[in-house]
Amino acid sequence: MIANIGMIDRIIRGVVGLALLSLMFLLSGPLHWVGLVGIIPIVTGLFSFCPAYQMIGINTCGGEGYIKVEREDGCGKGGCGCGH
Repeated sequence: MIANIGMIDRIIRGVVGLALLSLMFLLSGPLHWVGLVGIIPIVTGLFSFCPAYQMIGINTCGGEGYIKVEREDGCGKGGCGCGH
C-alpha cells in the first residue's frame, strides 16, 4: 500500500469525517445512520491511502516545495507521510 494522500488532504478528510459522524447525534430516525459514512474519510486519512485515488490515478502527496524522487517500489519522497 503506497501512500497517496497528502497532509492537507488528510486534515480535510478528518474534519469532514468528524462532521459526518456528528450526524449520528444530530439526526433522528433512520437518517442518523448516514453519519457512519464519516468513518471512510477518517480511516483513509489515518492510513494516507485512498483506494479510489489509486484507481483513478490521483496522488496528493506531492506539491510545490516537495522533492519528488521515484523509487523502484513506486514510492516518492516528499512529505506524503509514508515514512520514506
